[in-house]
Amino acid sequence: MDETMRYDLPDLRLVAAIADSGSLTRAAELVHLAPSSASHRLTQLEAALGIPLFSRHARGLNPTPAGESLLRHARQVFAQLEQMHADLAPYASGLHSQVTVFANTNAINCFLPEDLGDFLREHPRVRVSLEEQPSPAIIQAVAAGQVEIGVVASEVGLTGVETRPYRQDRLVLIVAPGHPLAEKSELAFADVLAEPFVCLHAGSAIHTFMMNHAARLGGRLDVRIQVRSFSAVCRMVAAGVGIGMVPRSAATDGVKTIEITDSWAPRDLQLCIRSRAALSQAAAALFDHLAGKGSHV
Repeated sequence: MDETMRYDLPDLRLVAAIADSGSLTRAAELVHLAPSSASHRLTQLEAALGIPLFSRHARGLNPTPAGESLLRHARQVFAQLEQMHADLAPYASGLHSQVTVFANTNAINCFLPEDLGDFLREHPRVRVSLEEQPSPAIIQAVAAGQVEIGVVASEVGLTGVETRPYRQDRLVLIVAPGHPLAEKSELAFADVLAEPFVCLHAGSAIHTFMMNHAARLGGRLDVRIQVRSFSAVCRMVAAGVGIGMVPRSAATDGVKTIEITDSWAPRDLQLCIRSRAALSQAAAALFDHLAGKGSHV
């Protein structure tokens, strides 16, 4: 491929329109081009790539494998553009600033909804971009200046960032009331590795955390089902699907909690920033608001 090759958004929109309609003429109408211009654009694009993007037949055009690949990338570009427009639009309506926050699963599921809700009601012209990440990745992003505020588990290495206490919590095992382990008041994680587990989805911070600790013990979790929220974990456990591990603050009625004796069970949360001086005015206000929530269980 020619390294100087260029193609623009109209090219990508034309490819998507052809794929959606199966017709060059109809696609030209959709992207507001004359059929001859659309045909010329497609011919130039295929020539530049050195590969056909569509197979021609009597009833229209179908994407080739290369065309399907380009189409996937084109749709990702369109989605990113729409997100960019969505992010920029509020500024035209008087938005003052946006704050980026990375937080672990525990913080997002148990504490941040109410705390951010309070803050945003007080600051209606601020937007918060919140993303779930594992604690080590959050610290790395904050230290590199890629994100303004992080919320992480306190036991991870916190070098290179400034911290303030946020919330106190603790991981516990949960079982159905009739489960054979329900009479236990405390257990080590190693004692339950053979049990079928209900877990959060792969890629969630706590799923990664559990898998890593199981591996350190030389075991492997028997994951019976994966769900998208702690409340779903609790409901599945209450229904007898398996046992679970959740923050104590996320445990609901209908399950029995069992203390975990491992040293990593306390999951106190910390706020982290690169430096106070580096925060925008809105980020500093949010940081103070979250820190002011204190260290409550």
